Amino acid sequence: QVQLVDSGGGLVQAGGSLRLSCAASGRTTSSAYMGWFRQAPGKEREFVAAINRSGGSTSYADSVKGRFTISRDNVKNTVYLQMNSLKPEDTAVYYCAARAGVIMTTTVAQYTYWGQGTQVTVSS
Repeated sequence: QVQLVDSGGGLVQAGGSLRLSCAASGRTTSSAYMGWFRQAPGKEREFVAAINRSGGSTSYADSVKGRFTISRDNVKNTVYLQMNSLKPEDTAVYYCAARAGVIMTTTVAQYTYWGQGTQVTVSS
């Protein structure tokens, strides 16, 4: 089992920045791939970014490319999402997720472990 705790959300004005953190504990060998997803009210959960174990491979949704950066610190078992140039449409609950395996994936159903979510609200 892997336990994930998300943090770092908040209220920010458009154009501002936030950094989300996700601390993993437990059987962290099962968290080869880590990802961030988000869910806005009335919408399905969607992929935001993912990173492999070494940090050498990342993937981003088109909507956040160039604005968001995912990174990880394997010593601290923590994954980060640096969000810059935030827009009102980035408003959502952001979830950290983890999965084992050898293939990068952006699909919600293929992630095994989930954090509790952290609210990000961007005002215009």
